[in-house]
Amino acid sequence: MTDDRREAPARPAGAMTEVRGPLPGAPHDRARAGAGQRAVRLVLGALSGLLAGAAALGVAELVASAVRPQASPVVTVGGAMIDRTPPALKDYAVRHFGTNDKLVLESGIVVVLALFALVLGVAALRYRRSASAAVLVFGVVGVLAAASRPDRHGLDVLPPPAGALVGAATLWLLSGFLALRKAPPAPAADPAAAPDPAPAPDPAPAPAPAPDPGPASFDRRRFVLAATSTAAASAGAGLLGRTLNSRHGAAATASRGAVVLPRPASPARPVPAGADLRVPGLSPFTTPNSAFYRVDTALVVPKVDATTWRLRVHGRGVREELSLSYADLLGRELIERDITLTCVSNEVGGPYTGNARWIGVRLADVLREAGVRPPSEGGRSDQLVARSVDGMTIGSPVETVMDGRDAMLAVGMNGEPLPFAHGFPVRVVVPGLYGYVSACKWLQDLELTTFDAYDAYWVRRSWSRQAPIKTESRIDTPKPFAAPAAGSVAVAGVAWAQHRGIDRVEVRVDGGPWRAARLGAQDSADTWRQWVWPWEATPGEHTLEVRATDREGRTQPEHRVGTIPDGATGWHSVVVNVT
Repeated sequence: MTDDRREAPARPAGAMTEVRGPLPGAPHDRARAGAGQRAVRLVLGALSGLLAGAAALGVAELVASAVRPQASPVVTVGGAMIDRTPPALKDYAVRHFGTNDKLVLESGIVVVLALFALVLGVAALRYRRSASAAVLVFGVVGVLAAASRPDRHGLDVLPPPAGALVGAATLWLLSGFLALRKAPPAPAADPAAAPDPAPAPDPAPAPAPAPDPGPASFDRRRFVLAATSTAAASAGAGLLGRTLNSRHGAAATASRGAVVLPRPASPARPVPAGADLRVPGLSPFTTPNSAFYRVDTALVVPKVDATTWRLRVHGRGVREELSLSYADLLGRELIERDITLTCVSNEVGGPYTGNARWIGVRLADVLREAGVRPPSEGGRSDQLVARSVDGMTIGSPVETVMDGRDAMLAVGMNGEPLPFAHGFPVRVVVPGLYGYVSACKWLQDLELTTFDAYDAYWVRRSWSRQAPIKTESRIDTPKPFAAPAAGSVAVAGVAWAQHRGIDRVEVRVDGGPWRAARLGAQDSADTWRQWVWPWEATPGEHTLEVRATDREGRTQPEHRVGTIPDGATGWHSVVVNVT
């Protein structure tokens, strides 16, 4: 049989064997490897930016610990942002975030800084010099913010540039380790090691190929070492700074712990029986210190040493300037009163009102000792400007604080020295006025002036100069969207009209007739009043509404008005689904 297969021609000795598929080191393999390396480099670039930002904040926090807690860049920038925030936006923040508004602001600042750090880290891969210099811009922003604060101290400008310099140097260093460098070319083959080829005619000379330099790469090992060291050092600096900052208030804490409040010369009357209706879900008649609302602009609660604190009383119409120590105040005649405070940011049905027992010195007595007379008696000043250690200014009408009401320089709250969050060592309490025109915490200065001559902090931000508290009421129980069982349901809440008192509270269901609620016993015209109304609830969805009438015959209006410029008003309502 004949074999039709043809014999393949013989291969010359030393000839290459054909390999199917891509060769190692083929162009598309190199492209794939290059794309992966670029992705890794971008991630590490972003990480270098974050680490530079962390180093900047850590060092700034450490430097701030040598100055004061308020010098922290996050605090100074946050304070400057609060100062420049439109009133409507501040009101929104208080309304939606409550006492967490400051935490939200600080967290937002850190998030924004982190995003910028990510961008600068990636940019430094190509524009190393420019990106590192851009970090210094944040130091300039921090210096400007520190210099603009009303409570600024001379050394407050040091932490931002210190942190920025370290951050810029860190970004420069880390991005340098990510710079691409060409690998050295592979060594040429040794001709002596090759076997002698068979003699052949000399071909035409061909140009020698350029040596392959290999793919560009970066120093990953040194970057990892530097990044790990940076992270550890930044965390250490930040933790040490926080620890040292916490010790700034040690003397203040010790001074508060040593305070023993004297027995008041004019004690508060016992809360009358029946003032606290003790209905489940109803706010207690006296608000505990831990539950009392706090609305202010201080990102760091000031801690003032009572042993070194002094109050200055001066200004227009002052016959004799006064300088009083904390011991001076405690040695004076003290009064004790139950007084309800309300924040102007409290929307209809809101939580920013509370009742406490305050101890302090009559403000009118201190002013008269300095020779101050109200305008009705021929006095030269109609505004009393209170200044806080944090730079806050609050203006109150002189006529109001001297008209006989129990306005005081408070030193105690619910039987203990003022908590730091509520103004220790001394704050102002004026019944009948919203806090932004009366309740200055961490007080250090009282200046007599006029409303025409000076606008206090909130007045410069579109709030009214004078703001008596409006008549308001609130449903505490049942809560909105509650599902009580059909039958007897206690509808209860509080109503307030400080320095006028509450005369009547009415409730209605689904727009029906108004029904008089039962009032708790009245403690004084300066405190809120509890109320309760028994409702025979029927299955279905219902709307409950409440309104109050004060002792001057004024009933709160139906139409809702926002908090700006002098407090909210309107009927509070809740919707419930009775089962």
